[in-house]
Amino acid sequence: MARNCNCSLLGRAKRPSNKRGVLVIDFVSISRGVHSTEPASFSARAALPLVGRVFLSAIFLLSGISKVSAPAATIAYISSVGLPFAPLGLAIAIFVEIFGGVALVLGYRTRLAASVLALFTVATALAFHSNLADQNQFFHFFKNIAMTGGLLQVVAYGAGRFSIDARN
Repeated sequence: MARNCNCSLLGRAKRPSNKRGVLVIDFVSISRGVHSTEPASFSARAALPLVGRVFLSAIFLLSGISKVSAPAATIAYISSVGLPFAPLGLAIAIFVEIFGGVALVLGYRTRLAASVLALFTVATALAFHSNLADQNQFFHFFKNIAMTGGLLQVVAYGAGRFSIDARN
C-alpha cells in the first residue's frame, strides 16, 4: 500500500478529516467502540440504539394493531392451539405489544419494556411456534428467539442517548 494513501483495506480513514461539510461514518471504529472525532452535537454511534429500538418495536406495534383490527381471528387462533381464556390472552397481547412497543420507541423505562417484550416473545414462540417439524413454524420460532436476543441487548445496555430514560 502506498505510504501517502489515506485509506486502509477496511475502508476507514487513517487520519481524521478536518473538512467542513463532510460526514464520514467509520463503522469499524463504531463497532470497536473507538471514540470519534465528530462534534458532540452529532454522533452516528449515539443514534444506533434509537434506530435499533425503532426496528425492534415495529413488529410489536404492527402485530398489536392487527389484533385490535381483527380480534375474532386472533381469539380463534389462540383457541386453536389449546390455550384457555383466549379473550384474556388477546387483551394481554394487545397491551404488551402496543404499550411495550411505544415504550421501546420512546425509550421510556426501556429495560423493563424490553424485558417484558422478551418474555412475551419467548412465550409466544413456545405456545404458537413449537412444531419445529413444520418449516414455517421452525422459521417463526427462531425469528422470535432472534428478536429476544435483540431485546436482551436493550436490557443489558439500555436505551441510549436519544431516549426518555437518558433525560432522568
